[in-house]
Amino acid sequence: MNASASPRYWLMKSEPDECAIDDALAAPDATVAWTGVRNYQARNYMRDDMQVGDGVLFYHSSCPEPGIAGIARIASGTRPDPTQFDPASPYHDPKSPPEQPRWLLLDVQAVRKIALIPLADLRADPALEGMLLLKKGSRLSITPVDAVHWQAIMKRLDSVTNA
Repeated sequence: MNASASPRYWLMKSEPDECAIDDALAAPDATVAWTGVRNYQARNYMRDDMQVGDGVLFYHSSCPEPGIAGIARIASGTRPDPTQFDPASPYHDPKSPPEQPRWLLLDVQAVRKIALIPLADLRADPALEGMLLLKKGSRLSITPVDAVHWQAIMKRLDSVTNA
């Protein structure tokens, strides 16, 4: 994917024990550094395709009820993830030299918390058919979201807000 074909929307998974939507909202400027990405495809999305202002579905994963917990936006370009150099970090990568860092991060700004949309509800929604998150075997922590899927989720949120 090149920058001109870049999706404008993303789903980013975070384990709530590490960074929940509430944590992001409580951070200065509601902005958190998205550390710990250790998958090359997810890193490449950050490096090559994600742009400041892109919309983000903030997804809680590896928890009793995974699902979309908030709306956010990309707030910065990429820079080296310092956790790769910290031997005390669970994300330490001894094969990543400081002069040629392997792993990147960017800042994500939480916009709002939403009533959790559980994974089961996402799977049951015909408007989300084909969404990468819902494809069998999809485990990436960052995935592009098609505009049609973003709009379906926003419409769902609007219907809850206007009810």
